[in-house]
Amino acid sequence: MSISTSRSDQDYVLCELDRKLILATQGGLPLVPDPWGTLGKELGLPADEVLARFQRMQDAGVIRRVAAVPDHYQLGYRFNGMTVWDVRDDAITDMGRQVGKLPFVSHCYRRPRHLPYWHYNLFAMVHGTSRDEVEAKASQIQSVLGDTCEGHTILYSSAILKKTGLRLRKS
Repeated sequence: MSISTSRSDQDYVLCELDRKLILATQGGLPLVPDPWGTLGKELGLPADEVLARFQRMQDAGVIRRVAAVPDHYQLGYRFNGMTVWDVRDDAITDMGRQVGKLPFVSHCYRRPRHLPYWHYNLFAMVHGTSRDEVEAKASQIQSVLGDTCEGHTILYSSAILKKTGLRLRKS
């Protein structure tokens, strides 16, 4: 799991205990049934206080979210395709919501076109165990978009990029 910080609240000052919690989790939460309790034992806190501190940091905008970050390659999903779509501007909000709800789309977002070179304005990441699987999922997206879409392509990953959350120095 990763912990991401909000860019909007850079003036927030962490107390020493919150800083220790972040340092203890910046490599990920313990993969145990009670990660909050495990962290609490390490720092001499009850589990409910650990959870409450994370909630306060999230409410203050210091932490954006606590989320699982799967390693798709370890799960057998070795083909990662960013599908990009040229969707009519008057339909993109609705279509983006529908595509984002598809169970195999890990993230979906709108981006500006850069005409005349880049016509695509909707991006949806899909993962598969084969190129054929990614293309089949792209076909399902095409079915959802219907005539609101004027073209698309799939950009396949060529390297694995390390995803990390918040990192603090131990100073």
